[in-house]
Amino acid sequence: MSTIEKVQEEVLVEEQVGINHEIILFNDDVNTFDHVIETLIQVCEHDALQAEQCAILVHYTGKCTVKTGSYDDLKPQCTALLDAGLSAEIQ
Repeated sequence: MSTIEKVQEEVLVEEQVGINHEIILFNDDVNTFDHVIETLIQVCEHDALQAEQCAILVHYTGKCTVKTGSYDDLKPQCTALLDAGLSAEIQ
């Protein structure tokens, strides 16, 4: 199973249990892989492998869902990603 399929499968499972918002991280030409990975670990509580996989997906596909949950839970995390110079939004 590819990384993209695994991430899509995880998102589908989470959608089925009623989580209705997600933070989408978008690619940019400014931030390094290391900065993106470190920020995802700190802000979104990803482990190193998950953060690296998200960074790769963002780089090659232009965006990636990095966190799902309620809007109130995601808002401070999205703000922290933006404060770190990343491009993200809640959908």
